Amino acid sequence: LDEVIGLQAKKVQALKQHKKGLMQQLFPAEGETTPRLRFPEFREAGAWEVKRLGEVANISMGASPKSASYNDQRIGLPLIQGNADIKDRKSSPRLFASQITRECWVGDILVGVRAPVGMVAKSEHHACIGRGISALCVKGEDRQEFLYQWLLWYEPHWVSISQGGTFDSVNKNEITNLVALFPNPSEQQKIAHCLSSLDEVIGLESHKLDTLKNLKKGLMQQLFPQEVA
Repeated sequence: LDEVIGLQAKKVQALKQHKKGLMQQLFPAEGETTPRLRFPEFREAGAWEVKRLGEVANISMGASPKSASYNDQRIGLPLIQGNADIKDRKSSPRLFASQITRECWVGDILVGVRAPVGMVAKSEHHACIGRGISALCVKGEDRQEFLYQWLLWYEPHWVSISQGGTFDSVNKNEITNLVALFPNPSEQQKIAHCLSSLDEVIGLESHKLDTLKNLKKGLMQQLFPQEVA
């Protein structure tokens, strides 16, 4: 079983590395205006357009409610404070807040603005967002999934613009003025579909890995004697 788990772990890691390499090909490198790899139907589409995130998306910066409003009785809205409320790139709130400060909606892109800066996830909740989180929602014809995948690709670069202090952080101005390159909406959709399909495969294989680990854990509990009181 350990051998099977090891092989499955290598498969998941290989898929993640494949996606990482694919993103490096599908998004333009620094100083370039077109990617190295382009789908055949878009090879003559020309250079990508330079845009700031503030032009592309509505950006909401979180604000923490008073701690007295925190509860586990489901009063108010789920509370997303930061990385601790994210699991597997999805919102996973631990508490609720009866005082609503700023909100995010299902499908919004969540970006961590305090350590770890730049952490990217998707919201699966209509929730209250605390000061460690910002929520982005694409406006106009640009594609939400494309922006999500671009932010995943850009995630390691946030360190270069984060501020020093007790906690590294970025503010709304820095997020609003972050420059990105965007192709036309049709090419955005193609890239987004390619990468999100790969995410689905990675998710399925990761689930298989978790299942195998749980199987071994349960089997060990059956194969070894329980502690005698």
